Amino acid sequence: MAFQLGEPEEDGLLADINVTPLVDVMLVLLIIFMVAAPMLHQGIEVKLPQAAAQNLPLRVEDPLVLSIRKDGLLYLRETPVGKDAVVGAVQAEIAAKGDASVFLKGDRDVPYGQVIEVLDLLYRGGIQNVGLVTEPNGRAPRDARDPKTRGGAG
Repeated sequence: MAFQLGEPEEDGLLADINVTPLVDVMLVLLIIFMVAAPMLHQGIEVKLPQAAAQNLPLRVEDPLVLSIRKDGLLYLRETPVGKDAVVGAVQAEIAAKGDASVFLKGDRDVPYGQVIEVLDLLYRGGIQNVGLVTEPNGRAPRDARDPKTRGGAG
């Protein structure tokens, strides 16, 4: 509510905008988006293996994620895809997006051979820019040149 000190105007109307409700709504929306943004992720939920590798640099656009569930089913983002159709689906996404990189998320309980089969399918389909997604394990990577971190005497 606005008021005026001093002499009243002739018509008594104020032309000021009350911005308090606008600020309140904007703060609520900001909090909602701050809470919801980390929950948005690509692909389906799988238990990723742990590795001490460096993270790839983040990009603005959403990556193309191919996931392998524990039972061996393949998903392109959230859409199930058969092994015979995975190359065509990935190539169509790459053509539409223009970025040839694919992230492969394999559940830690998936046998190594199944992950290699999918990598081989992608490679034979001409998709060679494939990154494997892992979780950090909290340990620093070992330097093979440092004798203190090698398995030998030191």
